[in-house]
Amino acid sequence: MSSASSARIRILVTGADGFVGRHLTAALAALSDHHEVIAGIYRSKVPEPTRNTRYIQFDVTDPDQVHSIIGAEQPTHLFHLAGIAAPSEAERHIRKTWAVNFEGTLNVALAVAETAKQCRVIFCSSAEVYGDSFRSGQPLSEEAALNPANVYGVSKAAADLMIGQMAKQELRAIRLRPFNHTGPGQSELFVVPAFASQVAAIERGEQEPLIRVGTLTDRRDFLDVRDVVNAYVQAILRFDSLPNGCALNIATGSAISIAEILKIMLSLSSKKIEIAQDPARIRKSSTPIVSGNADAARRLLGWAPRIEIAITLESVLGYYRQVRSANFCP
Repeated sequence: MSSASSARIRILVTGADGFVGRHLTAALAALSDHHEVIAGIYRSKVPEPTRNTRYIQFDVTDPDQVHSIIGAEQPTHLFHLAGIAAPSEAERHIRKTWAVNFEGTLNVALAVAETAKQCRVIFCSSAEVYGDSFRSGQPLSEEAALNPANVYGVSKAAADLMIGQMAKQELRAIRLRPFNHTGPGQSELFVVPAFASQVAAIERGEQEPLIRVGTLTDRRDFLDVRDVVNAYVQAILRFDSLPNGCALNIATGSAISIAEILKIMLSLSSKKIEIAQDPARIRKSSTPIVSGNADAARRLLGWAPRIEIAITLESVLGYYRQVRSANFCP
């Protein structure tokens, strides 16, 4: 941030009301009183401002609104998080996925290029862009071919490539490719919250002691959302020293099976819980092993994951226990 350190830092976050967005917005607001976070949210009801954070309605699919807001706010940095994040949801809503994940990114990038040229863009991509390249069975680096295997992955890959191309011109941008991550507040559309929600329901007697699961043999490179957010924060702090347009994997470098995750989750409960496979929870496109090489992030961001998977799983289960006890469904 050296070139902008003398002025107030204004960070616009799209998708600030999403799972990662909420964690990131809180982390950015806590950085310094010299930072202003402009939290762009999709829902119509805008919360009152909090410490260093102001909320605005922001729909990435509305090019005129995006152009107007970015031109008026003149952010020094922009985190682009807004998107359809669950692959299963993307498969059900293909047109919406392209409208949000690709066209929304295009709207943001063009608005920055046209109205806020000095703004630094951090595009939050996804490990899903690699897709079938994971069939090598090895942790993939950023040099691996983008070969997405599902609608979500291909929409993110297209946006990722577009940002990379625009960075070769005038856009100041980097791309971060986080691998699987979870934590408190994530939707039940994802595997860890799906397990945790069922365990919490069983503990309260709301569900029979049977947990319904999809494929358990797949292995995934899982991160805690707090580690991912830490990487994002480091990216903003070190942006000006990073190669413009670079892509960085955010990963642990190792993969854990879904079966092992379920085993740990069940060990956190005193209830005896049976397991049954549910065909509705099995994804059509499945890759046996997903793992990433994050050496570049370690070198350029000084970042490494710190939170053990068992701690992460405990925090997700704790969240759903609290949600269930409050009789609230996210």
